[in-house]
Amino acid sequence: MTDRPPVPAIFFLSDYGTADEFVGVVHAVLHRLAPQVPVIDLSHQIPPFDVSAGAAMLVRGAPYLGPGVVLAVVDPGVGTARRAVAVCTPSGSDPERGPGGPGGPGGPDGWGGPTWLVGPDNGLLIPMAVAYGGADSAIDLGATGPGHRPGGPAAPPGSGPTFDGRDVFAPAASHLAQGHDPEALGPAIDPATLMAAPAGSPGTGDRVERTPGGAVAQVSVASIDRFGNAQLGLGAGALDELGLGPGGIVHLTVGVDGERRPVPVRRVQAFGELALDELGLLVDSAGRLALVCDRCSAADFYHLEVGTRLVLSMAEPGQ
Repeated sequence: MTDRPPVPAIFFLSDYGTADEFVGVVHAVLHRLAPQVPVIDLSHQIPPFDVSAGAAMLVRGAPYLGPGVVLAVVDPGVGTARRAVAVCTPSGSDPERGPGGPGGPGGPDGWGGPTWLVGPDNGLLIPMAVAYGGADSAIDLGATGPGHRPGGPAAPPGSGPTFDGRDVFAPAASHLAQGHDPEALGPAIDPATLMAAPAGSPGTGDRVERTPGGAVAQVSVASIDRFGNAQLGLGAGALDELGLGPGGIVHLTVGVDGERRPVPVRRVQAFGELALDELGLLVDSAGRLALVCDRCSAADFYHLEVGTRLVLSMAEPGQ
């Protein structure tokens, strides 16, 4: 065992997919500009343009990232007047406020998380910044503003302003990961002016309420993994608020107005506790509530999509 801090890394997430050259080209730029900095791919399979899904995945990964820089690109506004930004969090310099500190989302080694989050100013970075203790400061990378040449500082001659992952965000992430002066990247901006988290991001609008018939959770589907497990926007603490013990039953309806017939959902600890075609509710590996089935897709079972609004009620239907 060693008490040395981990080597800073660049943690890369995008909606680029892997069929084209985009991810490889960004890797090449990172290697050219910061060859000694490891690059860790979080995912490149975010649905195209889905800022909420990208934000949700960043939050799920937040407890496990060490020092370094997050490079996140889900950017339907690329080339427009939207800002390119670097957001500074307190977690790298003050682990007590980050995911490794008391009250944080995880991080058992106590080293804190990335100091900088780099990406578009469209709300993508904000939920992760909150997980790391908030945005201490921010920089406008100036990629697409008036007077800046199209394509950004790393663009090849003649290229257009449609690949900021390569031309702007990768150079900025490389610069910051090596500990260079942040002020060289652009002017400071007020973090309060950053775009808010998009609707449907983790925790937005999700809550548990007390009613005469028992507790009710208003919640949304935050993400669906490749197995069809539907992660919800509430954590394990909601089980106590609902009063739902192991093996207990909660009643699920889709839509706040109950557009579909209520379905009983049993609280379990593992997929294998469920019978064939039975819908279950468990705390998943990220500490979030999830609707699951055993060896089948809960999302397909009940036609769930990211952003679907749900009601979980402790009251029997009709009460």
